[in-house]
Amino acid sequence: MAATEQQHEQALKRFLDERPQLRDELDHLNPLLAQAKGETAAQYRDERLHEAFEAEAERLGLFAWELTLQLTAPTPEDYQAQRMEVHKEVAEMADMDWLEYCELYGLSK
Repeated sequence: MAATEQQHEQALKRFLDERPQLRDELDHLNPLLAQAKGETAAQYRDERLHEAFEAEAERLGLFAWELTLQLTAPTPEDYQAQRMEVHKEVAEMADMDWLEYCELYGLSK
């Protein structure tokens, strides 16, 4: 069960709520930068938020979808169960042996 769009939006909200400095930076972006990219201020802001989210996931050694699950799961146990479920789905889609996949990504079976 991959993270849903709704879960991702909840994760982004929590991520931003926990980082008031980032919120302030995003609220004060130069509108000319958005215009230069042919985007609205809101689109430009959302893009910067997603970049910050992905950078944080990378810093933590996670995929962005893992950080989404981590920020939205009710308990650490739920997070681990959901995370392993998605990894299993990815391994199946990639037609990879589960043990090889776990070794490749440093997962405990």
